[in-house]
Amino acid sequence: MGDLAIDFCGEWYEPSDEDVFNIGREGDLEVDDNPYLHRQFLQVARYDGIWWLSNVGSMLSATVADASGGMQAWLSPGARIPLVFSHTNIIFTAGPTTYEFAVHLKTPSFRQEAREGGVSGDTTIGPVVFTDSQKALIVALAEPMLRREGTGFSAIPSSAAAAKTLGWALTRFNRKLDNVCDKLDRVGVAGLRGGGGKLATNRRARLVEHAVTSHLVTPDDLYLLEKMRGVDEG
Repeated sequence: MGDLAIDFCGEWYEPSDEDVFNIGREGDLEVDDNPYLHRQFLQVARYDGIWWLSNVGSMLSATVADASGGMQAWLSPGARIPLVFSHTNIIFTAGPTTYEFAVHLKTPSFRQEAREGGVSGDTTIGPVVFTDSQKALIVALAEPMLRREGTGFSAIPSSAAAAKTLGWALTRFNRKLDNVCDKLDRVGVAGLRGGGGKLATNRRARLVEHAVTSHLVTPDDLYLLEKMRGVDEG
């Protein structure tokens, strides 16, 4: 394997130091024949000895995080970010589908130390504390990603489908979704609110991207779906 390798659905790609590696509907890594996905969306290239990930699309953003979930960035159109960790996860959503691939570096600029005790089951991320029902809501939306092994793609459930999984009325689900998004928005998580009082169109996808990459929810939390099914917490 070269210095940098990309894993998508179990297939590995090794961009050369001299070339620009294109990711999108077309390119060196053809993600999917999805009309909502840009023909060229992301680029990986090496400049001045540093690998960079650039968003060359015009509409979509990507969530970029280290494997520990300790660092997370939202890569908007026109932005770029250095790839400095041994393992970086990139997640993005195009239409109804969410995609994930991983970038592995042999010679990372930064090395992460494992967190003592891990983060599984925690309901506090920084200053944000969630009730069990709020966390169950996130798990219901992230369930396809949490049950998937490795990189690849999955469909985020609609609010109606996630509410049905939890045995909740849709109005209750939407009220709790508002609360969850407001809590995260207040601590600076981007993409969870729309302007002028309108709901963010893609906030369910953004919520899942943030929750999975930050380890706010993990496969160990899937038990909450059964625990909170139909429970009225008020």
